[in-house]
Amino acid sequence: MSMSAAALMLMPVALVAAPAYAQPNIDEGLCEGANLQVGATDCNVDDPQGQVNNIITTVINIFSLVVGVVSVIMIIVGGLKYITSGGDSGNVTGAKNTILYAIVGLVVVALAQVVVRFVLTRVTEA
Repeated sequence: MSMSAAALMLMPVALVAAPAYAQPNIDEGLCEGANLQVGATDCNVDDPQGQVNNIITTVINIFSLVVGVVSVIMIIVGGLKYITSGGDSGNVTGAKNTILYAIVGLVVVALAQVVVRFVLTRVTEA
């Protein structure tokens, strides 16, 4: 048997022995089904209490943003009502009340932010 004939006979064995893609390491991937993080090599799962706190904080921040924008718009509307009241005492009182309630809304939202952050920090410390 010549050298080229032996090389031709062993070529299929070499092609089968070397896979075209890398095999995943079983030990590294044992946790991937539990925490659904493809490619994670450790079994650390995020703290569920921290995830809940993040969700609550995000919801409160979005709510505060919406209320803040609405309050600023209402202050502008109250200012326009005040300017266009023409000295009529009823319209002036309505415009002042609009501005006052918008400012009260901003204060309530700011205090809600402080209370929620205080409560969340106390809960996570315990």
